[in-house]
Amino acid sequence: MIHQLKTEIENLRQEIIHHQVYKEIRTIEDLKIFMEFHVFAVWDFMSLLKSLQRNLTCIETPWFPVGDPDTRFLINEIVVGEESDVDENGVRKSHFELYCEAMKQIGADVSVIHHFLEELKIQKHLSKAFESANPPKAAQEFVSFTFDMIQKNESYILASIFTFGREDLIPEMFLSIVDEISKQSTDPISKFKYYLERHIEVDGDHHSHLALQMTENLCGMDAQKWENATLYVKESLKKRIQLWDSALDKIIQNR
Repeated sequence: MIHQLKTEIENLRQEIIHHQVYKEIRTIEDLKIFMEFHVFAVWDFMSLLKSLQRNLTCIETPWFPVGDPDTRFLINEIVVGEESDVDENGVRKSHFELYCEAMKQIGADVSVIHHFLEELKIQKHLSKAFESANPPKAAQEFVSFTFDMIQKNESYILASIFTFGREDLIPEMFLSIVDEISKQSTDPISKFKYYLERHIEVDGDHHSHLALQMTENLCGMDAQKWENATLYVKESLKKRIQLWDSALDKIIQNR
């Protein structure tokens, strides 16, 4: 059944992987704008991941075994890699923290994402944090969709979106684009290059296989679950396209 899901979403995946935004990122200024949009997807990826860990393992005391041991192993291994990876100096960092450091290195604006997170800690409400920080509208819609799915709290849907609608959609060719920018610019972008290399190595290979297995375990042979999963993955991919469209528009307007 997973093959049918892949077939049904392939056109949307290809639209993202070959999106015009990648071709338009030609300068360090273009890259800054892209990252200021993308950082919201990097952050909400972690929230989606932790919601899966909460549902599929026991994170309370007293501890009791929860769910299938294979699924527990799969989600816990992904969490370790995403939440406690290493930077280029071997220092433990989450992938979100790596991304923010990469933004700072090239002079991208991290104030909006940090303001948003600080407000979210205080207000405990997405809409109020959005109102205060005022991130791009497409980023707000992208994050809101993710949290709507978290509120729905169906593990198989969360796993499906995590597996097919997330960070494996950044193509490897983007690394070569960043290489070209680094040759033309005096600004250091080594941290972002490291992030992309690490992302391709970990997220795009090992974690992708683990996530596929997790989704198969959760959907099983239930045709209705696979149908629902396909529906919500498609919606997730459309939100990603809208995010990329908006970043592209801002890059072009900035010129």
